[in-house]
Amino acid sequence: MADYFRGKQVKRDKNIVTGVLIASAVIMFSIFILRLFLMQVVKGSDYKIASTEITTRLTVIPAQRGEIYDRNNNSPLVINTDSFSVLMNPGEIPEGDYDTVAAKLADFLGIKKAAIDKIIPEKERTKFKIHQIKKNVPFSIVSNIAENINDLPGVKWVNKPLRNYIESNSFSHILGYVGIMYENEYFLLSNKGYKRNTIIGKTGIEKQYDELLQGKDGYESRFVDSHGRYLNTEPQIVPPEMGKKLVLTIDARVQTLAEKALGERSGSIVVLKPTTGEVLAMVSYPYYNSNIFNSENLSEEYSKLLSNDAQPLMNRSIAATYPPASTFKIVMETGLLNEGKFSRYEKIECKGEMEYGGQSFHCWEPKPGHGKLNLRQALGHSCDIYFWIAGRDHLGITKITEYARMFGYGQKTGIDLPGEEEGLFPKDYPVYWERLPSHRTWLDGDTMAVSIGQGATTATPLQVANVMAMVVNEGTIYKPHVLKEVRDPNDNSIIREIKPEVLYHNDINHAVWKEVKESLRYVTTDGTAKYALRNPSVIIAAKTGTAEVTGFKDSWHSWLLSYAPYDGNPEDMIVVSAIVEARNAWQWWATWATNIVMQGYFANQTFDEAVDTLGLRWLVNQPITRAVGGRVD
Repeated sequence: MADYFRGKQVKRDKNIVTGVLIASAVIMFSIFILRLFLMQVVKGSDYKIASTEITTRLTVIPAQRGEIYDRNNNSPLVINTDSFSVLMNPGEIPEGDYDTVAAKLADFLGIKKAAIDKIIPEKERTKFKIHQIKKNVPFSIVSNIAENINDLPGVKWVNKPLRNYIESNSFSHILGYVGIMYENEYFLLSNKGYKRNTIIGKTGIEKQYDELLQGKDGYESRFVDSHGRYLNTEPQIVPPEMGKKLVLTIDARVQTLAEKALGERSGSIVVLKPTTGEVLAMVSYPYYNSNIFNSENLSEEYSKLLSNDAQPLMNRSIAATYPPASTFKIVMETGLLNEGKFSRYEKIECKGEMEYGGQSFHCWEPKPGHGKLNLRQALGHSCDIYFWIAGRDHLGITKITEYARMFGYGQKTGIDLPGEEEGLFPKDYPVYWERLPSHRTWLDGDTMAVSIGQGATTATPLQVANVMAMVVNEGTIYKPHVLKEVRDPNDNSIIREIKPEVLYHNDINHAVWKEVKESLRYVTTDGTAKYALRNPSVIIAAKTGTAEVTGFKDSWHSWLLSYAPYDGNPEDMIVVSAIVEARNAWQWWATWATNIVMQGYFANQTFDEAVDTLGLRWLVNQPITRAVGGRVD
């Protein structure tokens, strides 16, 4: 019986414990529900207000763009200069003191107080909101503001690095410039992480390698109240990361040499290492100063550039196309030799003019003409009649087109600069020609025009440089490039090195190239350049060219395409492609300019030293507007 009552008691105790636990759980859950109700419903608005009274404000710390150096990695071309933006937060100015502070700040900045009032209208003058008052403020002015900061509550400044183009003039077409991103640019770049109003490269290297140069912005994080006032807490700072350092293939010394050799003549000079595709110099005149894009008068300055009919913003080396004229005869000789259908020893007589198809064709050498010439002599003396006949009767437009395309005509080189044009040399020349408005069936006379680099045939100075590069490399053209290395901005270590890349290659045999090279050397020993390319420091091989131009009376584009040393190691050779436009007075200047570049490069001389060594001071001192010498093709 005792056991029975003891069992009943245990069961009763278990029921009590279970009841207590259940009751406790119900009470706790009820309290939780009540608390949740109070927080979300009864006091929800209070908590919402409190949450908005304290928030985090991020202030961007701009990253510096990567610097740009020449090929020797010791001559900076583009760096960053400290430039400051002065800001004002009117909410931090004591009541009634706005006008006094604004007037004092205007005096420091050299502007009128009305300019500040326009930026901060009256309804904004009690708000804790930061306004930019002036950008590109030099350190000296910011220093004066800092010394008087007790009288300038609410005034602040931030460092916004300014792009400083140490080398400008002819460097500008290579380097380019930067500016604020437009909306259409943002549409294209937003998927790459760009933000609105980012400073981006607009042209040149600045645009081509903008993603490498950009860097990564840092930021300062601070707690502020609902009025924008900083709370008394330490800020968290994530430092910015500078953009990559770029080392170019450009040699600053050679660029300056070529710039001075061209002078103030509309045209271009390209200096190329044929065995790598590295561009040592790329000069285009007229040029501009990239630093004007930091100017307060940018709109006015830019309008002047746009309205200049000489087009100083255009990089003539890659974006202007010209008839290649007699430099195209290099392609012709290569084709004639390789096809083997016409002996290089066979002579064609030049009497200064010839009749064909009811038309009279005149060689640049007037009657009685060049006389009887073989292939080497024809190239050396640039005889038009020889190549008219050889092109028409022995090569034909189909083969001419094949070889022209083989040398890169009518195709972009793919150089790492924006804005390159492909020139004109269609794959099917006759069909293209016939489809042009007002044009007719292709005739042999049209083939004759193409055979001397005229007709609907154009090329950039860089494409013409590649023609000589193929000769030097005996069948190979390397892709031209202006970037040499990408380096870490902190320890200068190489991140990426640009290797030579084959652009075109053919299997024309060595004997053909040897003959072409000997003909190009003949140009400078016995041909059209035998006087102008005399050089004490290096042996030069070359081809002259004179392109007829409509719109400029009795004037022509002057070409000189060359390489040196003729008998040297290919690794030491350079190609120089020079053109002086017809808008200049005729001086046959491309040839003189090339000789100055060759002398300065191989003798390690400045422009003036090279000029004096060559005895050309008398010629350099001639006014550019004065014609010197007669036409030589």
